[in-house]
Amino acid sequence: MATFVLIHGAAADSWCWEPLAAELRGRGHEVVAPDLPCEDDTAGLAEYADAVVAAVSSSDASAAASERPAGDRTGPLVVVAHSFGGFTGPLVCARLPVDLLVMLQAQVPAPGETPGAWWESTGYPEARRESDRARGVAEGAEEDERALFLHDTPPALAEELLTEHERRQSATPFGTPWPLDSWPQVPTRFLLATGDRFFPPAFLRRLVQDRLGLRPDEMPGDHLPMLGHPEELAERLEAYLAAL
Repeated sequence: MATFVLIHGAAADSWCWEPLAAELRGRGHEVVAPDLPCEDDTAGLAEYADAVVAAVSSSDASAAASERPAGDRTGPLVVVAHSFGGFTGPLVCARLPVDLLVMLQAQVPAPGETPGAWWESTGYPEARRESDRARGVAEGAEEDERALFLHDTPPALAEELLTEHERRQSATPFGTPWPLDSWPQVPTRFLLATGDRFFPPAFLRRLVQDRLGLRPDEMPGDHLPMLGHPEELAERLEAYLAAL
């Protein structure tokens, strides 16, 4: 049994993890999926990491009151960071005894880089324009959120996400430099969803190779594969565990 810590992206809440969380719990694992302080204009990246660490500590305390001593884990601690959560996941790894970090369609930060500067410094705008042209999308066209982010998500889940779980995203963390001097010394895997139109696969393959020296693993899905492919994602995560 492992404990999976699931970190969501920007302008969202932890609901996006529910199908995957149910799948993981059904396989005997523990899941911690905190809500980040997206709407708090006083919260930067440090506070986002604080929220995750506090949630893990609270989970340990709950376990201490029931089945096992706090901090006495029966299996690995795995952090899964999605999209903008890629700026928070490594910070959590620097503060907790994490056994595995999985970056899922995630932004990969560089030391001292702000999330706001990440787009230009990674070459994202041109990569996105090239991908859009290949899909026949006119430059400057505004795509519907379902078409851009959720085209491979079951319609009912896409509707629920857009109507009930979108949150205002504060700009504060986007001006916060990523504070680590280097990537944490934690085994890291990158899992790429091949159907994502927001973070095109070719762009992420290059970014992951350049910044992490890794060849990403690939699976089906749009920008939120945890909604469209929770069973396959759970199987991938368990395979990573088996390979530790």
